[in-house]
Amino acid sequence: MAELVRMLGDPQKCFPVIHITGTNGKGSTAAMISALLAQRGLAVGTYTSPDLENICERIMRNGEAIPEDDLAASLEAVAAVEGLVSERPWRFEILTAAAYSWFSEVAVDIAVIEVGLGGLYDATNVADASVAVVTNIGLDHIDVLGPSVESIAKEKSGIVKPGSVLVLGETEEPARSVLLRAPASRVVELGRDIVIEQSTAAVGGRLVEVRTPLQRYPFVLVPLYGAHQAANAGIAIAAAEAFFEAPLPIELVREAMLSVKVPGRMEIVGRDPLVILDGAHNPDGARAVGRTLAEEFSSFARRVVVLGVLGGHDPGEMLDALGTFQVAGVVAVEPPSPRAISAGEVEAAASERNLACRRASGVQQALEEAIEWAGAEGMVLVTGSLYLVGAARSLLVEPPAAAVTPSNTNGTASLGAE
Repeated sequence: MAELVRMLGDPQKCFPVIHITGTNGKGSTAAMISALLAQRGLAVGTYTSPDLENICERIMRNGEAIPEDDLAASLEAVAAVEGLVSERPWRFEILTAAAYSWFSEVAVDIAVIEVGLGGLYDATNVADASVAVVTNIGLDHIDVLGPSVESIAKEKSGIVKPGSVLVLGETEEPARSVLLRAPASRVVELGRDIVIEQSTAAVGGRLVEVRTPLQRYPFVLVPLYGAHQAANAGIAIAAAEAFFEAPLPIELVREAMLSVKVPGRMEIVGRDPLVILDGAHNPDGARAVGRTLAEEFSSFARRVVVLGVLGGHDPGEMLDALGTFQVAGVVAVEPPSPRAISAGEVEAAASERNLACRRASGVQQALEEAIEWAGAEGMVLVTGSLYLVGAARSLLVEPPAAAVTPSNTNGTASLGAE
C-alpha cells in the first residue's frame, strides 16, 4: 500500500487526517466528526466502508458522494501505476488509494478516515493522523486480529502515531491499558476527560449533554437512536476539539449534530409495521441494538427479526445478544455475499432458542414474510450484516418500479415504504 500511494505522489500527505478505528461505532462517529468539521466551514473528505447500496458512498466530500466519473478517473489513475507495485493490490487497497487521490485533487481541508479492519496493517494506515480515535474494543474478526481483546487492541493502536492525539472511547481493562501505551502526545479518555452528563431518549434521537476538558455542551440533540450514540457524540466532539485545539461554539455543535445521517444504523424506513434497519454484525453491536429496542421501542409487542449473518459470526450469539425474550419470530435469510452463512444455520440457531422461524430464499421474500408476520402494529428489525441491510434498504427506500408488495391487504407496509 505504501508503494502504491508513493507511485501516486503520496496524496494522503496533502491534508490532515482524523483516523477512526474500533469494533463498533466507527461509521456513526465518522459521520458526526465530519458534520462538526463541515459546520466549521471546512471542506471535509470522508472515507468509510462498506457501502450499503453504491460504492460511491464510501468516498464523500461534505456529505456528497464522489461522482461516478470522478471515481472512475481515480481508479484509472491507480490502475496506471498498479503494475509498478511489487505486489498486486487488493480491492480495498485500490479503493483506499483512489479515495486519497481524489481527496488531494478536490483539495479537502481535512479527511476523516475509517479503518477497514484493525489498524496497524490496514490499507488506510499509510496516512499519519493528527487525531486518532478508538471507539471501543470487542471480540470481532479474531481470525485476523487475534484471539483476545489485548491482541485486537494492539492491532487497533497502530493508527496512533508519534505526536498524534488519541481520543479513546474504550474504558474497560485490559484493552484500555494496551491503548494507553500507544505513542500519542496526549490522550483524551471517555469517562475521565469526556463525560456524558445527560443522555435521554427524545423524539427522533437522543438529547445529550457532553462535558470535555475544554467546555460543556448542553442540550445537544443527536438524531440517532441508542444510548451508545451519546458516547459516540462525546468522542466526536472531543476529536474535533483536538483537531482545532480549541472548544467548539455550542450552537455550531447543535446545528452540526442535527445534520447527521447514518443510513443502516437504527434507521427507520417504514411504518405500519415499523421497519428498522441496523447493520450490527457482531454480538457487541447486537447488544446495543437490543438495549435500544428495550429502551426506545418497548411499546411494540410483536417484533420480528430478519437475520442474515456472514461467516465468522455465530447466529446464535447474535440472537442471544439481541435478547430473544423480545423476539416474536425470526426470518432467516442469506445476505447477498459469498461469505454468507446459510439460512438453514440461522433457522437452526433460532429453533434451539425456541423461537418461531421462517426461512426465506432471498431478501425480498424475507421482508414480505416479516412485514406480514409483524402486522400493522408490530415491528420488523433487519440486522446481522450490512450486506443484508443494504439489500433491504434498496427495496424499502428506493424500490425498483416492479417491486412486489405483500399479498395481504390488512394495512401492513409494502416494500415501497418510505
